[in-house]
Amino acid sequence: MAQSTDHLVDQIAQLNAARNLVLGDAAFYPQIVNGVLPLIGASTRLELRQWGSEFLAETFASPALASTQKEQLAPNVLQTLREILELPEGDPLVLKHIVQNAASLYPLVFRHIINHPAEATAWENMTAIKQDILRRWDSFPFPVKICCIKFVQRVVHVQTHGPIADPRRPDQNETSLAIVPRNHAILSLPNLEAEASGLLDRLLSVFQEESSDPLLVNATLNCLAVLIRTRQSVGNKIINAIMNFYPARQVRAPITPSVRVGVKSMERTARAVMINILKRNPNHPLAGKMQQYIDRLMQSRIEVADEASRKRGLPSEPTDGLDNTKRAKLDAEAPALIKIPPLPPGPTSYSQLFTLTEDRELSNFDVKQLPTDIVLKIVVPLLGRVDQSMMSQSIEAVRMRYQTIQKQQAAQPPAVTAEAEDDDDYEPEYQPMDIHEPAAEQAEAISAEVADLQPDLVSLGPFVLPQPPPLTEDEAADIGRSAVGRVFGMLTSTGVAPNPAKGKSQQQLGFARLAGSTFDRDAWVTLLTRLATRAPAGLESVGGKVEKGKVPISDSIRETLYRYILEDFRGRVNIGIMWLNEEWYNDRMQMEFTAQQRNEEDEEVTVPLHYDHWVLRLLDGFLPYLDSRDTKIFIRFLSEIPEVTIPITKRVASLAKDPERVNLCIQSLLYLIMFRPPAREMCLNALEDVYDTYEESRPLAGKLLAKWRPKNTDEPQQQQQQQEGQQTPTQPPQSQPQQHAILASRPIASSESNTPLTNGTEESNPTPPPPPQQQPQPDATPATT
Repeated sequence: MAQSTDHLVDQIAQLNAARNLVLGDAAFYPQIVNGVLPLIGASTRLELRQWGSEFLAETFASPALASTQKEQLAPNVLQTLREILELPEGDPLVLKHIVQNAASLYPLVFRHIINHPAEATAWENMTAIKQDILRRWDSFPFPVKICCIKFVQRVVHVQTHGPIADPRRPDQNETSLAIVPRNHAILSLPNLEAEASGLLDRLLSVFQEESSDPLLVNATLNCLAVLIRTRQSVGNKIINAIMNFYPARQVRAPITPSVRVGVKSMERTARAVMINILKRNPNHPLAGKMQQYIDRLMQSRIEVADEASRKRGLPSEPTDGLDNTKRAKLDAEAPALIKIPPLPPGPTSYSQLFTLTEDRELSNFDVKQLPTDIVLKIVVPLLGRVDQSMMSQSIEAVRMRYQTIQKQQAAQPPAVTAEAEDDDDYEPEYQPMDIHEPAAEQAEAISAEVADLQPDLVSLGPFVLPQPPPLTEDEAADIGRSAVGRVFGMLTSTGVAPNPAKGKSQQQLGFARLAGSTFDRDAWVTLLTRLATRAPAGLESVGGKVEKGKVPISDSIRETLYRYILEDFRGRVNIGIMWLNEEWYNDRMQMEFTAQQRNEEDEEVTVPLHYDHWVLRLLDGFLPYLDSRDTKIFIRFLSEIPEVTIPITKRVASLAKDPERVNLCIQSLLYLIMFRPPAREMCLNALEDVYDTYEESRPLAGKLLAKWRPKNTDEPQQQQQQQEGQQTPTQPPQSQPQQHAILASRPIASSESNTPLTNGTEESNPTPPPPPQQQPQPDATPATT
């Protein structure tokens, strides 16, 4: 016997070592399971069967082992489990683990038989195990019953229709009747579905019994939550069965603490199931009924199940040794059930009038902090359980308090006003002899002085702050310059976004639109340009004379605006055009206004003009940085400024000094000649100067002059030919062909020549560049040409 015991201990130790091995590496599960099955069969000792059933339950419930490997091991394990289950001894621990194994194996065997209909042995063993468990369900020990509930839930879950995630990948779909072929050789869909419906009704029957064990009810509720979430076909049926279940009906006398705990646990589990369903699907068709069921569970604490939270009731025997009959005979005063505290001295508030407790924390609690629905849920049950005698005593105590307060108010005399007192009739009866009269007079003088210093509260009027001192001209100029500097700093930063692109429906073109109303960068630029031009109109010194060291605020804005444009003249050419239009418009308005205000007797009045000065300064600022690629930008600038003057044409002609910018100069003058007729003569004169001064411009300028001034070009041609003729004898004979080529390059007529120009274009008839595409300006000022 001792040897067999030692041998059993060694076997258990070896099996535990094998378990530790597979727990460390799941790859050994197939090898260990196949090796352990002969040692834990029906013919082995009970201890080995207990260990084996527990090990198999852990194996098929382990997430470390893949489902495919579990499916391969399942047919080999089923025969062993069936043999152990059919043993007559029926050890509860072994039965519990076998039922757990069956719950884990049923979906695996079901899927295996769908894919391998020829292996009918595995399905026969699984069916035999299922039938045995269902037949012995009610006779099993209590722990095994709970495992049976889980097994039945898995059977119902598998034998009902589930969702199809991807029809193209059936291996990824959930195990259910939806993946079973209709012509399957072994599985019959109607029979399986009917069996699942019957098992579900058997599960739900626990809610219809008059007395059910709380553990079984809680286990059933937890298992049904999975079916509600994954099987919509039976979800509403389960929810309706749960809503017809009220744990308070399960209470039967005698009421013990264990019964009360069981009822509360069933209420909480049912409420948790409903709350989770509503969280997952707030739009559930039965959401309203489920919410009502939850509220009813929270309020259905009947007296039998809720007496644990109450205070101990009154004793059945009198505490003072007197019963009711003796009190009636002896005329003894009954003791008060509640103690009424006296009212505090002084004025009484409504809260103090109705407060009948001496607990300060409870008295200071503000009931207004609680929502109305919660207050109703608390007050209504409390009013139904309040003792009638205590309620009557409390009402009587409040009534007596109120009557006492009324009597006190009626007994109080009316308050004496201060006007009724006569201070003149008051004569002190005692006057100390040691106080000198000068001291008394000094005290009266001090009190009178203090009374004079005290403000008359009745005669106080509105408080008005004193006006600030006026700013000097220098202070005002400094403040203005700092404000302008802040605005330009904001423009250069990324805080102000540029004007976003607008669609045709959002654009407001035309002269009637409001400038600077979009509160973007263009709006601030419009504000600054008008502050520099229109705001100081009429305030500038006559004759443009300014004191030394004092720069007007308008000129400081212009200077800052000039520098802001030159920082990025290609991207800010719009601002320059808008500014110059404002300057020109302001100059014309000032001259018109001055002419209207002037009389014949007045002396000549000069108006300071700013357009000519700042347009030339702006040109001088960015002309040195222009190159041949800036043709469109420069032509656009010249086309949109309000007036083209002779100094402007001279600045444009100066571009011909650089051979690489000759084409830019000619193209700009050509555009002004063609599209600005008032400036045509000035531009032609500038073009002639360019032709006469710069030899690189003659091929292209000559053709333009031949078209626009054919008469004036004969004389310069003859003079050039005479000069070249005079130089011919002094030159060697080899240079004569070159001289003829030079003379031939100055024809006034439109002779076709393929001589390439400096910028890479041909010398053929030059075509003016297309007018630049004008973008909508923030402020539209009519441009005059």
